[in-house]
Amino acid sequence: MALNPREQAQLRSALQEAVVKCSERCLYQSSKWAAELLNAIPEPEMSLDDPEISNLPSAHTSAAFGPNSDPDEALLEAQEINKFLLAKSLFDCREYDRCAAIFLPDSTLAGVVASREPNATPKTKGKGKETTASTKSGPAPQLPRLSQRSLFLALYAKMLAGEKRKDEDAEMVMGPQDLGTCANKQLLTVSRYLGAWFDEHKSEEGEDTDSQGWLEYLYGMVLAKEKNEELAMYWLVRSVHLFPMNWGCWQEMTALISRVEDLTRIMPRLPQNIVSFMFHINTSLELYQHDATLATSLEQLLGIFPTSSFLMTCDALLSYHAKDLVAAEQSFSRLLSMHPHRLDSLDHYSNILYVMNLRPKLAFLAHLCSSVDKFRPESCVVVGNYYSLLSLHEKAVQYFRRALTLDRSCLSAWTLMGHEYVELKNTHAAIESYRRAVDVNRRDYRAWYGLGQTYEVLEMHTYALWYYKKAAGLRPWDGKMWMAVGSCLQRMNRNQDGIKALKRALMADSYYETGSSFGSGGGGGSMRGAHMDPEILLQIASMYDGMGDEEQAKTYMVMCVQQEDGGAGDGPNENIAIHNDSPGPGSDDGRVDSGGGRATGGDGTGVTAATSKARMWLAKHAMRTEDYATANRLANELCQDGVEVEEAKALIREVRSRMDAVGMSEGSVRRDTFGPD
Repeated sequence: MALNPREQAQLRSALQEAVVKCSERCLYQSSKWAAELLNAIPEPEMSLDDPEISNLPSAHTSAAFGPNSDPDEALLEAQEINKFLLAKSLFDCREYDRCAAIFLPDSTLAGVVASREPNATPKTKGKGKETTASTKSGPAPQLPRLSQRSLFLALYAKMLAGEKRKDEDAEMVMGPQDLGTCANKQLLTVSRYLGAWFDEHKSEEGEDTDSQGWLEYLYGMVLAKEKNEELAMYWLVRSVHLFPMNWGCWQEMTALISRVEDLTRIMPRLPQNIVSFMFHINTSLELYQHDATLATSLEQLLGIFPTSSFLMTCDALLSYHAKDLVAAEQSFSRLLSMHPHRLDSLDHYSNILYVMNLRPKLAFLAHLCSSVDKFRPESCVVVGNYYSLLSLHEKAVQYFRRALTLDRSCLSAWTLMGHEYVELKNTHAAIESYRRAVDVNRRDYRAWYGLGQTYEVLEMHTYALWYYKKAAGLRPWDGKMWMAVGSCLQRMNRNQDGIKALKRALMADSYYETGSSFGSGGGGGSMRGAHMDPEILLQIASMYDGMGDEEQAKTYMVMCVQQEDGGAGDGPNENIAIHNDSPGPGSDDGRVDSGGGRATGGDGTGVTAATSKARMWLAKHAMRTEDYATANRLANELCQDGVEVEEAKALIREVRSRMDAVGMSEGSVRRDTFGPD
C-alpha cells in the first residue's frame, strides 16, 4: 500500500484536522493518537522553488485551523468564543461541573430531563432510527441555541463529572465495602438531553441534519455505559461516517464487539478508509486473532507510517498472541528504544518479560516507567509484575491496587491481582478480582480461565467447567484452555467428554506451528511424526484406562513415550488420525517441559515425568500380558532415566523371577534389552 504525494498530503491534512478538533473538545487520547500517526508519516523534502510541492494543500496553512465550513455553526462558534475558552480552561483544570454550567446550567438540564420522563430513553435494543424516538409527557422545552462544539464540551464535562463523583463515592479498591456497584448518576441527564437535541434537529423525513458526528459519538458512549449496546453501536457507526478520524469512537466500537462474527457483520456498515482498516486490525487483536492476513495488513500500514508507535505496538501484540514471545519482546524493545518516554501498552511488555523470566529487563522497565511517571496505571502494573517475579506477592498486590486506584478500568491490574491472590491462597479475593476484570472486558480469557482455576481449587467443578468453557470459546486455538476443560471433566467422571476436549487440545496447539508465528502450516491428516504434549497424551491414556479400554490406553501411552525423540518411529500413532498439529514454541504461562536423558531428536521433549509414567504403565501392562522381555526393557530404561528407580528395580526383579519360572534364559533377556528396539 503506497500513497502518492497528493494522497499523503490529504492524509496529513485530515490528521491535522483531527488533532485540532479532538483537542478543542478535550478528547486528549484521540488527539494524541492522531498526532502520533501524523508525525509517523515521512516528511517529503520540500523546496519553495518546487511548483508541484508548493501547490499541495499541506504546503500552506492547514485547513484544520480555518473556520467551520457550516456558516450557521461558524457564526455560533464566533459568538461563543469567549465562553468556550473559559469552559475549556475549566475542563483542563478538571472543574467539570463549572465547565458544564457555562453553557448548560443545572436548571436547564433539569427541565429537559423532567420533560422526557419516563419514556425518553428506549428500554428495548434496536438498530434503526425509530428506536431513538421518545414519548414526551409534556411540552418539550426550548433547548438553548448552542454550537455543536460547545454543546459537546458541556455534556462531555457533565458525564466526566459523574465519573469523577462515582470514583470518589467508591470504597477503597478491594476493601470490605467495595462492591463495584457505584454508578454514574449523570448518564441519564446527558442521554436525555442528547435525545431531545436529536429529536429537535430531525427533518420531516426523520433524517438528522447538519450534524458533525461528535454528539453522535457522545450519545453512543453514554448508551454503551448504560448497557444499551445495539443502539450505542448504531450511533457510533453514524459518528464515524460523519467524522472518521475520531479514534476514540472506533475504540468504543471495539469495546462493544465480543466475537469475530460481530466484527465481520459490522465491517460493511463502516466507511472504507485507512482508519477503518486500522480499526479492523486493532479489533482483531483485541479478539486474539493472529493470522497471515493481519500480518500483511500491518506491514502495509507500517509502509505508510514506519515509526508509528501505535502500529508497532500492534505488531508486537500480534506476535504475543501467536505465542512467538521472542519476536514480541524484540518488537517491544525496538518500540521502547524509539519512544523511551511512551508508557502506553508497556504493561503488555512487562507480561512478556515476566513469562520469559527476563528479570533484568523487567527491572530496567520498572525503573524506567517509575522515572517517567510513577502514578500512571501502566507504571504500577509493570512494578507489580516485577515484584511478582520476585515472589513478593503482597508488594505486587499493593501496586496493582494502586493502578486500580488511578484507573478502575485497568484490565491488566484486575487480572494480575487475581493471579497474585491465587498465589496468596486468598480464593475469595481472587474470584472478586477476576469478576471485576470480566466486568471491564468480557473478552479477557485470562480472567475467565483464572475463575475456572480458582473454583477448581475450591472443588466446585461445575462452576469451574463453565468458566473454562468461556475461556476456550474466546481462545479456541489454545490447547491450554481445552486441557483445563478436559481435566475438569475428568474430575467430574465424564471421561468420554474429557477425552474429546483433550483431543481438541492436541489439535488446538498446532495453530502455533514451530517456525511460523501465524500457523500457516496447519493442515489435516494424522499425527504422524508430529510433536504433541506428553502431558495431554498421558491424561488421555489414563482416562481410557479408567474406562477399561486398555488398547486405546496403550496406544496413547506409546505415543506419549515417543514424544521424547519428537514422536518419530514406528508405533501405533502412525494410524491415529487426529490432526497434523504440533504445540507452539511457547506458552502463556512460561512453563517448559524439563528433562534430559534419551531425547535423540532436536524436536523431542526428552525424558519428562509424563513419559516416565507412561513407560511405567507400559512395563506393567507388558507384565500383565506376560510380555516379560518388553517389561524388562522398559524397566531398565526407567532405571536409566533416574525416575521411579526403586519401583523399576522391583519390577526388574519380578520380571526375572517370572522368567525363571517359565524357563526363559538370561541371555535372551539381555539380547532383548540391549538389542535394537
